[in-house]
Amino acid sequence: MRKYFTLVLVTTLLSLFASAQDPHGLQVNQPAPDFSGKDQNGKTINLKSQLKNGSVVLVFYRGEWCPFCNRYLKELEESLLKFTAKGATVIAVTPEQPTYISKSIAKTNASFSILHDEGLKIMKSYDVAYKLDEKTVNKYKRINIDLNEINGPVNSENLPVPAVYVINSQGVIVYKFFDPDYANRAPISTIMKYL
Repeated sequence: MRKYFTLVLVTTLLSLFASAQDPHGLQVNQPAPDFSGKDQNGKTINLKSQLKNGSVVLVFYRGEWCPFCNRYLKELEESLLKFTAKGATVIAVTPEQPTYISKSIAKTNASFSILHDEGLKIMKSYDVAYKLDEKTVNKYKRINIDLNEINGPVNSENLPVPAVYVINSQGVIVYKFFDPDYANRAPISTIMKYL
């Protein structure tokens, strides 16, 4: 009986530890961490500088291999004039290398800045990064998605939870969309309400 309770306790603790490692994303009313990175045009994008022009819509996506990401980037692009009319800037962040960002752009016609998050610095500061388990990595490899190749050896098998943050010009998060189900994305109409 004692062994059973010990096993239950260990299993419970391991499960709590695992869930403590899962990302939860930053919360509304928290200050948005500043970041800098080069976009697809080689331009350095800095959050603090962008906020001088108005709100920022910060989007984290998985990669060009993800049809849900491509559909969402396309939807963002189609709504870009609505965002800019409200003085907002759209910035996307991804673990994929610049070569693959180019493929994302070719598939979606995205004209907003997309940053390669080398070393997952931005994703970690917004608490959206997670490492895939070996079973999922192997499943992706079987369908020719090699994240070591796509993301590079530094980012390897790490992805972001698809998330969107609206950051106001004071640098405060006013809207958060964070859903581990990668098929769900923030509705454009909801984002617009926070600009």
